[in-house]
Amino acid sequence: MSTHSSATGSLVVHSARIVDRGEITEDGWLRIENGTVTARGTGADWSPADEVIDAAAVAGPGALLTPGFVDIHGHGGAGASFDDGVEAIRTGRDLHRAHGTTRAVVSLVTASIDDLARNVATIADLTETDADILGSHLEGPFLDPGHHGAHEPTLLRHPVAADVARLLDAGRGTVRQVTIAPELPGGLDAIRQIVAGGSAAAVGHTDADAAMAVAAFEAGASILTHAFNAMPGIHHRAPGPVLAAAADHRVVLEAIADNVHLDPHVIKLVFDSAPGRVALITDAMAAAGSADGHYDLGAVSVTVENGVARADDTGSIAGSTLTQDVALRRAVAAGVELAEAVRALTETPARAIGCSAALGGLRIGMLGDAVLLDAELHVARVWSGPRLLA
Repeated sequence: MSTHSSATGSLVVHSARIVDRGEITEDGWLRIENGTVTARGTGADWSPADEVIDAAAVAGPGALLTPGFVDIHGHGGAGASFDDGVEAIRTGRDLHRAHGTTRAVVSLVTASIDDLARNVATIADLTETDADILGSHLEGPFLDPGHHGAHEPTLLRHPVAADVARLLDAGRGTVRQVTIAPELPGGLDAIRQIVAGGSAAAVGHTDADAAMAVAAFEAGASILTHAFNAMPGIHHRAPGPVLAAAADHRVVLEAIADNVHLDPHVIKLVFDSAPGRVALITDAMAAAGSADGHYDLGAVSVTVENGVARADDTGSIAGSTLTQDVALRRAVAAGVELAEAVRALTETPARAIGCSAALGGLRIGMLGDAVLLDAELHVARVWSGPRLLA
């Protein structure tokens, strides 16, 4: 596989099945000029370009062209953790870009407020130089100690308005989402504060029941962080936060389709329960695209065996070793329709963080992020457009 910038010149990709916004267009072509989609159609009525790609010749019969994948929740890859600074972020992003993820939100695990503010500011700087970085996701420190997962429990804290404001201010408008347990003291007020500050509030690492989850969504929370994981499950007399999220048309449900965090039957259930509102995330940590062994996830020591990451002290699942192309294959294998699985990697996550006008589709005027896949959903080529000016 190879990655290309489409930020300058003109590119035509033809003879592809274009999968976009829940629709599949047979024998389609797409034109990108200077990193922006300028035309599309079917058949052979495309004009010459600086570069012309015959999708079927490059990726075989049944080749697919999709929007670039958008990962709104990932922690690293290729041996590098996003908590460890600019070069680590770039190393991890290079790995995920090669697997189709043209844009990503950089997720940070729980740390001190000082460390988080510093890292959020670093990521804010990166959004101005690195086109693929969409901003940051604070997965902590405002989490339930009983559902801390791979977050260091001693660093968890209740949301205080001053701390929330400091973190949002450090991001200068680039904090895309904040995961929070709404039942914590001050939790609902913090959700209102996060949303008022222009970020998405996400319910996660929580002991919330359905009623508390509903209260969080009424307060403005619009994402459920990795559905089913680090929260109460579905019980027939206690439906929990997952069903509350599925019932609310405003809420996007993150799903980790690695067959470890979610059984394939549950992957299909999430899609069936919340059509058009599933975001396939990686929640990938440093071991994605790397070998089994020992890693650090923030302040937590992690061991990866057979591609499954678990915290050394508690045995909790500690992120994944997933890439988004694998998530696509797992979702389709679970019975999800191809167009809906692609939507969950593109349009839906872009919408969840307020970027759907420019990202997550292959419509005229959108950024020229595209992925060419073969019929078995393996990545053949990746193109990415210029920086998102939003």
